[in-house]
Amino acid sequence: MNPAIVVSVLSAYFLLLILIAYYTSRNATASTFFDGNKQSPWYLVAFGMIGASLSGVTFISIPGAVLTRSFGYFQLVLGYVAGYVVIASILMPLYYKLNLVSIYTYLEQRFGRYAYKTGASFFLLSRTIGTSFRLFLAVEALQIGLFNAWDFPFWLTTAVSIALIWVYTFRGGIKTIVWTDTFQTTFLLLALFSAIFFIKEDLNWSVGTLFNQIEGSPMSKIFFWDDFLGSKNHFIKQFLAGMFIAIAMTGLDQDLMQKNLTCKNLKEAQKNMFSFVWVLVFVNLVFLAMGALLYLYSENKGIALPTKAGNIITDQVYPILAFEHFGVIAGIAFLLGITAATYASSDSALASLTTSFCIDFLGLTKKQKDEKDSKNTVRTVHLGFSIILLIIVVLFEKVRNAYPHLNIIGTLFQAAGYTYGALLGLFAFGITTKRSLQDQLVPVVCILAPILCFIINMYSKDILGGYVFGDELIILNGLLNYLGLWTISKKVQPLS
Repeated sequence: MNPAIVVSVLSAYFLLLILIAYYTSRNATASTFFDGNKQSPWYLVAFGMIGASLSGVTFISIPGAVLTRSFGYFQLVLGYVAGYVVIASILMPLYYKLNLVSIYTYLEQRFGRYAYKTGASFFLLSRTIGTSFRLFLAVEALQIGLFNAWDFPFWLTTAVSIALIWVYTFRGGIKTIVWTDTFQTTFLLLALFSAIFFIKEDLNWSVGTLFNQIEGSPMSKIFFWDDFLGSKNHFIKQFLAGMFIAIAMTGLDQDLMQKNLTCKNLKEAQKNMFSFVWVLVFVNLVFLAMGALLYLYSENKGIALPTKAGNIITDQVYPILAFEHFGVIAGIAFLLGITAATYASSDSALASLTTSFCIDFLGLTKKQKDEKDSKNTVRTVHLGFSIILLIIVVLFEKVRNAYPHLNIIGTLFQAAGYTYGALLGLFAFGITTKRSLQDQLVPVVCILAPILCFIINMYSKDILGGYVFGDELIILNGLLNYLGLWTISKKVQPLS
């Protein structure tokens, strides 16, 4: 694609984002950055959460992974539904009852300072890694579509991308993001459906032929029931993994819950959640269908897919087809889609990281500071996390070069299995028991649990009769944390 077209499209896109940010951040205070003054319409939150939840990982990595996983990812999506029911019926009422801004302050009220800081620390680690994965995919796509033609280094592309996020979020925070995510979700969905339409038209297929080709492909298999012990893709493993991934990566994650907590009340937040989940299921299924179409299209057209060391680089299939084979209009749609998908998740992640650090570690809402000092603190932290993301994304590029067959969606869930387990264990223990903890020992338990989880995962075939862990590793980690917390707990004595 002509680099001049790419620059023009992206410039217009970000100009619109900046204009939205300008109008939504007027009269914004430090508190507005965190909670949006609790005035967000539930339907805007629901629509915007589609883009924030899908991200560039879904946009690129899930269609690419269809080659090796077929539609097996949809088993995980079905588990999400059960997880979102738990979030809406158990976690949301808790957060609204306690009137939380940072959800990790619940841990301080329930257990104490060490549990609180541990939970917030694991969120910062988890969200920083997850956001870096998502940003990496978007930057890689921009590198292929634009910056390689200009011989720009990868680190500079990354820096420009993050700087653009910083520009439109540094003033309004979550209030701005609720509106920009709605804008970006629109472009994400337009890109998805325009790609399918282009493939259909270019192959001269009817709608019926398109469905028949997808259904007849071996890639369309959804449910996997064979070899429960040795297969990572078995339905039970995937469904349970999806349920707990949704609980941990949405319900116990400041990023996505911060949007929900900007709704006016619990009823509207729940309405948002139940509306959002069914749309998310449908959109994920369409993404999988598009993944199959990408490979069917390349086969029909005789297009050589990107490889390295004999392996197809699945995360580059969609970007290369879109930029080099789909034509200008479809290429522009892809460019806007990947930009929207990634920025819709990354902007809110940057805001939530800033929120958590300011509240959970700097105690910003507890200190008696004037508004000017508060704003300066928020903006400094916001800039600091932007720099951290830049460094980590550049490091990911080095890892990808060393392991070109790496699939980002699988790597992301594997990382989440180790980092979100502490949050699962802490919140589950707090909600399901009335026991107190030896608070100062909580960090020890939450550090040892993932180490033990790693060892069990490494030797699971030998010690668990051939069992192989997949995405459900997060359940094991959460269980180990829960059991570890039980060993340092004691029964609360009733008042006499």
